[in-house]
Amino acid sequence: MRRVLSSLFALILVAVVGLTGCSASPDTLSGDYRQDTLAVIESIRGALDLPDDSPDKVSAQSEARQGINDFSARYRRDGALLKLSSFTTMRTALNSLAGHYSSYPNRPVPKKLKDRLELEFKQVEAALKREA
Repeated sequence: MRRVLSSLFALILVAVVGLTGCSASPDTLSGDYRQDTLAVIESIRGALDLPDDSPDKVSAQSEARQGINDFSARYRRDGALLKLSSFTTMRTALNSLAGHYSSYPNRPVPKKLKDRLELEFKQVEAALKREA
């Protein structure tokens, strides 16, 4: 009897650990596309606006990268969003910044890229206002 209970307990433990480890919802996002998009934009703007010699720059960039990864992981497979101009523009902006962070991790973001990101973020915000 003891052996059966031990095996049952082990099976339940494996199931709980397996299901908990497989949850695909990032903790940093709420699940509301509009709210999450605006939060990621603000996080990235905060990281881009910090001066290069700021001690918080590294942590802000790390937070922005995590936001990019979480946003992409949560929304990239949602078929309803693929048709929205806000989503396609946001994805373009995030891919550009993620590419810079991956290729040049120790270099500041160039002004040309910052200007383009700001323009794309304004387009995303306008599209979100008109629900597109």
